[in-house]
Amino acid sequence: MAEATPPSASRPRPLSPHLQIYRWQWTMALSITHRATGVFLAAGALYLVIWLAAIAGGPDSFSVMTHFNISIVGRLLLLGWTFSLFYHLCNGIRHLVWDAGWGFDLKTGHITAVLVIVASVLLTALAWGAAYLLRH
Repeated sequence: MAEATPPSASRPRPLSPHLQIYRWQWTMALSITHRATGVFLAAGALYLVIWLAAIAGGPDSFSVMTHFNISIVGRLLLLGWTFSLFYHLCNGIRHLVWDAGWGFDLKTGHITAVLVIVASVLLTALAWGAAYLLRH
């Protein structure tokens, strides 16, 4: 007996639209950035574990981590993690507001997108400024 082919096998399935056909929007950019900062924060959590292991490992291993943290690469990573933390926090609050049913119109969406970015930059600058003032 011949095997019956399903009706969908004779027609090609429609392809999902690619990103190239979408018009770039604030919500799309912030969503992608929110996911990227989440991944970066997960990597930062691993870095924190390594840092704590260096502390537990004694003065020599802690000294190596301290020297890396004060290097240009180390400071850029710490700055990126600080910004990621505040961005993820601010955008998460924005999503909570959406979950409550507010802020779906385009104008409010654009305003809150700008607020998320500005607040993230300001909070990062405030945290780094406080850290530099308190380090001595």
